[in-house]
Amino acid sequence: MSDVTIYTKEGCPYCADAKKHYTEKGIAFTEIDVHKTPGAIAKAKELSKGKSMVPIIVDDGKVTVGFGGG
Repeated sequence: MSDVTIYTKEGCPYCADAKKHYTEKGIAFTEIDVHKTPGAIAKAKELSKGKSMVPIIVDDGKVTVGFGGG
């Protein structure tokens, strides 16, 4: 079973695609909106090595910045 966290922001089409992908695969995930969760922007930047973009997907410890589809 995967442990997946997706850092997102409202209105991001790539975030929506990532969430749809994991949902369709039946993989549960935790969504963290970087603008609504205190400290999430700093954590997202740490995970992405300073990049200011979403989604950031952490899947069993592997960090992926961005989402290109299924």
